[in-house]
Amino acid sequence: MKIFSKRLLQILLLLGCTQALAADLKVGIVNTERIMRESSAAEQAEKNIEKEFSVRNQKIKKVATDVQELQLFLEKERLTLSNAKKRDKERELANLNVNLQRMQRTFSEDLNLRKNEEMSVILEHANKAIQELAEKEKYDLILQEAVYHNPKIDITEKVIKYMNDAK
Repeated sequence: MKIFSKRLLQILLLLGCTQALAADLKVGIVNTERIMRESSAAEQAEKNIEKEFSVRNQKIKKVATDVQELQLFLEKERLTLSNAKKRDKERELANLNVNLQRMQRTFSEDLNLRKNEEMSVILEHANKAIQELAEKEKYDLILQEAVYHNPKIDITEKVIKYMNDAK
């Protein structure tokens, strides 16, 4: 009985200590995806990327239009074209298709690479802002992403404002 009451006392003391520690703990949660969408750095990066890739995108659209026009021409004139002319047009169409696919593939790869570069810069800036905010407002723990969190501890808006003001 003596051992049981000793253990019970230890458990009660331990529970009391953990609750006292938890009461003083200041926790925040940050939604990184939202920062990547709503911060001014993210919006500026999106505009820069769009401007950077718009010329290539227009070229791809032009080649796609050329492919469609050539396909329509071949469908309409298939019966009236000579065999040699038909083969030439079909070869031209095949070359255009190969070129279009190559252009689309390299465009997509370059665009994804550029977006990832920009995201890593923004994420680095966000992490720095989170760290500075945590020190300034004396947070004990800040988490990025969680399965569930109480909206009261979401500090994403503060981080976005801090990032935008830090420029």
